[in-house]
Amino acid sequence: MEKPLRSFLFAPASDLRKVDKALSLDADAVILDLEDAVAVSEKVRARSLVLDVLGRMNREGIYVRVNGVNTRWIVGDLMAVVGGRPAGIMLPKAEDAEEVRRVDWLIGQLEREYGLPAGEMELIPLVETARGVMNAYEVATSCPRVKRLAFGAVDYTLDIGISLTGQGTEIFYARSHLVVASRAAGIEGPIDTVYPNIKDEEGLAEECRLVRSLGFAGKLVIHPAQLGPVNEIFSPTPREIDYAAKVAQAFAQAEAEGIAAVQLEGKFIDYPVAAWARRTLAIARALGLAGEKGSEEQRV
Repeated sequence: MEKPLRSFLFAPASDLRKVDKALSLDADAVILDLEDAVAVSEKVRARSLVLDVLGRMNREGIYVRVNGVNTRWIVGDLMAVVGGRPAGIMLPKAEDAEEVRRVDWLIGQLEREYGLPAGEMELIPLVETARGVMNAYEVATSCPRVKRLAFGAVDYTLDIGISLTGQGTEIFYARSHLVVASRAAGIEGPIDTVYPNIKDEEGLAEECRLVRSLGFAGKLVIHPAQLGPVNEIFSPTPREIDYAAKVAQAFAQAEAEGIAAVQLEGKFIDYPVAAWARRTLAIARALGLAGEKGSEEQRV
């Protein structure tokens, strides 16, 4: 299993100091931002800075957020950065499958031109509008490059004419819809929106726990101080790992005896619970958290 991506840290592509800082931190992925974080007058110059960073940094998980399909910069952005072989491209304001397929086609043409392996570059649609939410399944299944969706709540609430609050009730439907669309499409759980209050660590942690319980796999991050809580909460806890190892062991023994269900610590364990245990242990092993307990996975 590949290492799960829990934290996606944005860095403005036009500010090399912030970019270098972001790349030195414990973010699972860093997004070099050519869109909202870059002034119009700096957008063209920022492309060359991105290419320079991609050329000199030996780090996995570098993504580039290009400008939207309906902007004048999208083609130039892709032509400039695809040759640098980022891990993936984040596409803002993704609203329908055809838009995503057009970007997929252009990336494919550039991969061929630069002699890169076909299809290796990921494409992350950032869903930020009501139309994007309604079309989330079609976007998620638009092309094989799409391994996960991301959610942008700030633009989404602006689009539907409401304010973003700390309670999150106004974006509960959108979040849940993206989780269901991702599961139906057979891709990874989506990546949640940024938490704008960078000084509210308790609020960030609470929101991370909420969206993890909904089915999100990680979170977009706008400040280095947010990385610790995000990485921790989107990882299996020691208690979850310990229980998953017990489940795996108990169920393996039951299967060996021809039994498809067993009780463990007063709880009913069957195939779906065993599948949860296997996945939990696989994630823990990929993150280097399982230790010896992760070896139980091999017995299931």
